[in-house]
Amino acid sequence: MNPWTRANVQLIAGIMSGFILWGCESEATGPAEELEKLPRPLTSLETSVVTGSNTFAFDLLRAVNAGAEGENFFVSPLSVSMALGMTLNGAAGETYNEMQAMLGFGTLSQEEINEAYRGLIDLLLSLDPNVEMAVGNSIWYRDGFPVDSAFLDAVVNAFDAQIEPANFEDPATVDRINGWVRDVTRDRIQELLDRISRDEVMFLINAVYFKGNWRAPFDPQRTVDDDFEGLDGQSTPVRMMNADGTFLHSSGEGYRAIELPYGNGAFAMTIVLPAGDSDVNELIEELNGGRWTEVVNGMSEQRLMLAVPRFELEYDVKLNDPLKSMGMEAAFVDSTADFSRISPAGGLYVTRVEHSSFVKVDEEGTEAAAATNVGIGIVSAPPSFRVDRPFLFAIRERFSGTILFSGKIVSLEEA
Repeated sequence: MNPWTRANVQLIAGIMSGFILWGCESEATGPAEELEKLPRPLTSLETSVVTGSNTFAFDLLRAVNAGAEGENFFVSPLSVSMALGMTLNGAAGETYNEMQAMLGFGTLSQEEINEAYRGLIDLLLSLDPNVEMAVGNSIWYRDGFPVDSAFLDAVVNAFDAQIEPANFEDPATVDRINGWVRDVTRDRIQELLDRISRDEVMFLINAVYFKGNWRAPFDPQRTVDDDFEGLDGQSTPVRMMNADGTFLHSSGEGYRAIELPYGNGAFAMTIVLPAGDSDVNELIEELNGGRWTEVVNGMSEQRLMLAVPRFELEYDVKLNDPLKSMGMEAAFVDSTADFSRISPAGGLYVTRVEHSSFVKVDEEGTEAAAATNVGIGIVSAPPSFRVDRPFLFAIRERFSGTILFSGKIVSLEEA
């Protein structure tokens, strides 16, 4: 069997979160012939990164779901992994080991990881001219803060990152950073950053945007009022899109799945429904890279009557706790974090990892955007106590509290 079949193309696109372009953008064009295979086989490094990214994607899904079991959420594992991938270039020691393992990169070296990502992006860049995509990476750091040139070179070469020294004391810098995110996400992510703390010296930011039309759009005339049954069994009226035809479909223990392709078929939305007595949270708990491969590679054509709700969702989440639960612990603790490859200043740690996302699904297709911010802070010097101005003092017995002497000094003779 040809290992570069259409199923594998879509699996790779799914692992990379479906919307991917590196440091630039593409605009949708007219209809294209259906893509059946990748233009070239993946290298062994690229295959390793794809596998690792797959593992990270489902670990992140479970970790975020643990705090959102009763609510909707939407994340981009691609955006999170790229922001953390840039950060990884500055990590060392146990901090590096934990982040590398969490991101699913095993024993790959930093150079191999960067090379594989760069190669994958260059490959995926031209897969579908019918889909509009943009991805941007940027690093913003406090004016005057010393940053290692080797670190900046690595993230520019591997991630095509934009480097921006900025005045972190100026409130307008927050607006500049959010403006950059808005530009990449076509105004879908309005505010990623709300403030700059006094101890923060750097932000590593990724933003992604995707807009793809269904290969077979839904007929708006067939969209009707219908019910959507929530986890609590209560029904909510929704606008339900309807179609009938031949779709790629798979089923297995505890699930049914369908695939809805965009453009030339390189990218697709895979919808997985729980089957039997299981609910969507149980399905997420059981889902991993191997199970996902079973879902995607088990697809075969089947004639179906399809009903999918129109929906739109905005979601914001702080990822510190989910990432800690996934094994990235040292990076968040100022006494254990090691980001010595970012700056010779030392004392750096991750203050926050914030993620904002947007998705809209309708009869024409899907529009989605996401942005991730990794904040880097520096351990402040110990506070000083300089007795260089008038002061009060007392001599006391500590255990009984008896004050023996007290006084005030307002001037001193020259020494």
